[in-house]
Amino acid sequence: MSRRCELTAKGPLVGHKVSHSNIKTKRRFLPNLCNVTFISDALGRNVRLRVSTNAIKSVDHNGGLDAFLIKASAATLSPRALELKRQIEKKVGAEPAKQAS
Repeated sequence: MSRRCELTAKGPLVGHKVSHSNIKTKRRFLPNLCNVTFISDALGRNVRLRVSTNAIKSVDHNGGLDAFLIKASAATLSPRALELKRQIEKKVGAEPAKQAS
């Protein structure tokens, strides 16, 4: 399983561990990933994703998973999240036409 957020594409970074004597050795900074279940209002089901804690805050700030995915660019999303985005856009686009008639 890759250490990459499925919504924001945050991944590991490389830097130095600096000792007290100022010796620098390579190390990796891993993102803080959590397995989270989001509720999709448009799809009417729960979605499990592996996302960073920063992404959880962003989803909450944008008003839920549906709103976040509609605003997100396709380049940063994982294939699973991209498929969810397509499904949500299809559902949201079909609902206003159904209500108008």
